[in-house]
Amino acid sequence: MSHLDPIADLIRSCLPSEARPPAGSDDLFRIYAVLLQAKGDQVTDEDVHNAWTAWTQTTDDTHKALVPFADLDARTRALDAPYTLAIRTAARRLHHPTAR
Repeated sequence: MSHLDPIADLIRSCLPSEARPPAGSDDLFRIYAVLLQAKGDQVTDEDVHNAWTAWTQTTDDTHKALVPFADLDARTRALDAPYTLAIRTAARRLHHPTAR
């Protein structure tokens, strides 16, 4: 376990209940933890997509969404939004513990 795991767990806990993280996504949430540390609540949907792309490429390099964010259709882009919101919420909680 590293210092990123508690941050990854916090991000996961901030996801809305309807979000369905992919199976075996612990490494993905560690990448999201790095995004939180690098960008805090300034993280974007495009950042989240890029992190997901790097993670997915290691397990499925033929996935149809392994394209730049701008090339995705609106429905696919929207799938990143709950993760962006979770990272932003977690960042606020880490930097301002009384914030919810």
